Amino acid sequence: MDSTGSAKGNQKRSPLDLIINQLRRKASFTERKKPAVGRLFRPSESNGKRNGEIPELKESEGSEEKENSEPKKEVNNLDDEIGSVVGWDRVKQFIEKLGKTPQSQNLNLSHCDLTATDVVELATLLPFLPQLDVMDLSWNDLVGGSLKALTAHLQHLERLRVLKLCSCRLTAQDLTALGESLDCIPLMEVIDLSWNVGIGAGNLGDFTSRLRADNTLKELRLVDCQLSETDITALSVALPMLSSLEDLDLSNNKLLVKGMKNFTSSLGSTPRLKSLKLSMCGLNKDSFNILGQALRFITGLEHLDLSCNKKASGGLTSMATNLTHLKHLKSLDLHLCCLTKEDMLALVQVASSLQELRELDLSSNKSVGDTLQDLLHTLPLHQISKLPLNNCALSTSACHALAANMVNFKQLESLNLSWNKCVGENLKEFLEPLKAADSKLQELRLSSCNLTTEDVLHIESACQRGVLSRLKQLDLSYNGSVGDGGWTSLFGKAGCLKNLEELDVSLRPATCLSASPWLPALLEALPQLPCLTRLSMQHWAVSSAEREKLEKILSKKNVILECEATPTSKATSYREVL
Repeated sequence: MDSTGSAKGNQKRSPLDLIINQLRRKASFTERKKPAVGRLFRPSESNGKRNGEIPELKESEGSEEKENSEPKKEVNNLDDEIGSVVGWDRVKQFIEKLGKTPQSQNLNLSHCDLTATDVVELATLLPFLPQLDVMDLSWNDLVGGSLKALTAHLQHLERLRVLKLCSCRLTAQDLTALGESLDCIPLMEVIDLSWNVGIGAGNLGDFTSRLRADNTLKELRLVDCQLSETDITALSVALPMLSSLEDLDLSNNKLLVKGMKNFTSSLGSTPRLKSLKLSMCGLNKDSFNILGQALRFITGLEHLDLSCNKKASGGLTSMATNLTHLKHLKSLDLHLCCLTKEDMLALVQVASSLQELRELDLSSNKSVGDTLQDLLHTLPLHQISKLPLNNCALSTSACHALAANMVNFKQLESLNLSWNKCVGENLKEFLEPLKAADSKLQELRLSSCNLTTEDVLHIESACQRGVLSRLKQLDLSYNGSVGDGGWTSLFGKAGCLKNLEELDVSLRPATCLSASPWLPALLEALPQLPCLTRLSMQHWAVSSAEREKLEKILSKKNVILECEATPTSKATSYREVL
């Protein structure tokens, strides 16, 4: 064979062939002195050079046993390296087959329709994921009943910190297997088992009974697991083992008074607890009272969510005084709790002590409208970033009081006044005090506020002044009394909303009006909104030609359009609607 043919032959040889050939050449001392690919796998030689030794002399003085062991060691290293490469290739093929992107530290296989066979195959791949930090198998119904095949190999994931198994139909056997595997994953910090109804009916103890006092768990989420009183008792017994716990979410589980007593009596064992979420737990007045007494033992709490407990009416009256123990409370969520006027007055009495409060959600509580003025006098307004007041039956006087205090909201990022009719014709009072240099507003929601054309013109003016330059969400839906001129003017200045991501100008379902008068202004504004991801204009009638133009522009920007096909012939005039 000529030299050209030889060169081609060498090009076709794989790196593995070169390595194996080099190992065969090690039989000769002379060959070992020559530079070769195999040197890359002989750290002893490079170490000798760094120490000033002569590799040839050192090797000649070596025993026959060393000459025999070096190739074996190199072969073992080579086998490990080859196995690792082949293993990662298998991991990539498995993950890509499921439509996901392979990552060595984050394994996200949620919503992949995993089968029991997939779970078994994944278990065999865990040895090739030693760097794995996060594993999410949520929303795969068939993981339930086969989790043991996976947990038996978790010892390979010593660095795993986050495990998510939401909505996997976990069984009692799965919980037992998971609990038994915790010793193998010493760095585990987050476990999310939400939306697994099989955890209820007394099965939670199969997991919690295997917790050890030296565990590092910081977050435990058990949302909507249909926890029974037995399960709550089991959790209460386990809380002393969770001294590192910072975040506990039991939302959407019915907690009876007896269960609450057992649960709150153990909260003192979690001194590091920062977030407690008990939303939609069926808490009543007595439950609030019981929880209030326990707050003095978790003084480091920063986030407390008691929302959507409609039976808690009157409970805040007795619990409010204990809120003063929460010196670091940053977020308090009481929306849709049917708060009474007495509840609100009790909150007014303690609000001044909540000096670190950043977010207070009182939305969907009608009693807020009568007491808002008093509350504004005691809240630390200068640091409030979110104060949702939607659907609070605000009176005209309450609206004026809030507007007068807008200048004091130095950190306000979200303003939600939806479903408060008094805002209409008064929006100017809210927007005029805002200054472009200080405004941090990112969310403005004014749905169903009886806005007028003049109100929308004030929003346009605020855009021009730069007050809304950071705005990301703008909701002006269900305001059918705004005239065509208002929408046209607003969209004419929409270029000032460079950060806007979501825009909603939908009409009520029973309404159908033509968008033709102002649609050209919107079409012209869209290219000036680089961050827009969603545009909702439900119940506005557009012609087929107008819709085609709209979709063409939005498709280039990957913007989601929410606008059902309504012919302009079905549109009615404003006079007919009003």
